[in-house]
Amino acid sequence: MKSRQAIEPALIRRINLRETRSSRAALSITAAAVLLVTVLWLAVELVLSATGQAALLISPAELARSTASLATATVPGVLMGAGAVLVLMGIALLAASLLPGNKQRHIVDDPRAAIVVDSEVLAASASRTARTAAGLAPEQVSSTVGRKRIDVVVIPSAGRAVDADGIKAAVESEISGYGLRRPLAVGVSTSTRAAVGA
Repeated sequence: MKSRQAIEPALIRRINLRETRSSRAALSITAAAVLLVTVLWLAVELVLSATGQAALLISPAELARSTASLATATVPGVLMGAGAVLVLMGIALLAASLLPGNKQRHIVDDPRAAIVVDSEVLAASASRTARTAAGLAPEQVSSTVGRKRIDVVVIPSAGRAVDADGIKAAVESEISGYGLRRPLAVGVSTSTRAAVGA
């Protein structure tokens, strides 16, 4: 029997992966629904054709004839364009099924618990730290968080310079205190327009 210490890290890893990977359920259900509707339509058309009734859209015999004459009856450029679109759709579906989808979340490195922080929370924290360090109003600082980087944009008050290096150091100190598994690089840029009356 495995010890409790051997099971918990695997469980924490599994929870972290579940919370940071986006589900492919919607895409899978949509693709399956389209395939199912197509197969059901073909089955209904076959049954109607076998019983001698009128087709809903196109009879199987007409569909086969149209498909066989597609290469000669269609302009080559249109056929190539349609083929390229279908190939791109196939590649996109294949990539979506094989590659992991990522949510905008970051894992806090903790051996005892699964802790995940949303990117919007990190952006709000970076903005708060930057405006506190620079003595600015909330609307003068904005932050965006990517997978590897936090970008802070500062709009200085008119006639007053800001210490971009000091702001960067403050934000780096704040973010490093969270103990993220993958550290985020911090970039601070100053807007060319100044806030009037701030």
